[in-house]
Amino acid sequence: MTTSGRCPSAAHSSPAAPPPVCLAAAAAAGESQEMVRPRLVLFGDSITEQSFRPGGWGAALADTYSRKADVVVRGYGGYNTRWALFLLHQIFPLVGIAPPLATTVFFGANDAALLGRTGERQHVPVAEYKENLKKIDCSKSMLIVLITPPPVDEDGRERFARSLYGEEARKLPERTNEMAGVYASQCIELAREMNIHCIDIWSKMQETAGWQKLYLSDGLHLTPEGNAVVHKQVVQTLRNVDLKAEEMPYDFPHHSRIDGSCPEKAFQ
Repeated sequence: MTTSGRCPSAAHSSPAAPPPVCLAAAAAAGESQEMVRPRLVLFGDSITEQSFRPGGWGAALADTYSRKADVVVRGYGGYNTRWALFLLHQIFPLVGIAPPLATTVFFGANDAALLGRTGERQHVPVAEYKENLKKIDCSKSMLIVLITPPPVDEDGRERFARSLYGEEARKLPERTNEMAGVYASQCIELAREMNIHCIDIWSKMQETAGWQKLYLSDGLHLTPEGNAVVHKQVVQTLRNVDLKAEEMPYDFPHHSRIDGSCPEKAFQ
């Protein structure tokens, strides 16, 4: 027999693996959950919903924070800030679960749809848009990062509409870059008023010549290059508040710290 508390020698057969730990059961029993990863929540419209596609900014963020934080996508295609408010208590429950470490809030592309055009049911007046964003900042213990709506390539939107509807496509754009800029400015202004972080992706993308085709696939949604811009800006913002992936602990020991003859030591 081996002495209690000591590892068996390599000459002996390996001990049976311990049963897996159920974190939910551990929580119910009042046990420590120190190793549970913090969460980064991505809350937004289709640009967030699509962010886990190949080349997406959400997938890249999950890779950046691999084994350091869980990146949770809560993107809802077609949603505006008015509709997003109905989801708050489901996505950010007030009891039963710790708030996310940080949350990106990426709305406005649909709010800025023009009245009298094909997307008018998604339109939210800019003053209401700003007020809705303010209401989404629902936890003072959670870092909020606002992201402005992206710029709009009106020619690209028209080409996309024609690819779907041919000559029946409406000539008047359902969104314009000018109006997207109005909503972006209100997002930035709110961030200043509330002293929270904001990424001005509307301006950032337009700093690059040829941004219309380089960053936007259909005049609104992002190409892999456009996703890369968002990913870089989000990571930079998180690093500025000391959420640096390389300085965050692993959730469980790195494999190099596990002794093959006595693996349990690394998990004590």
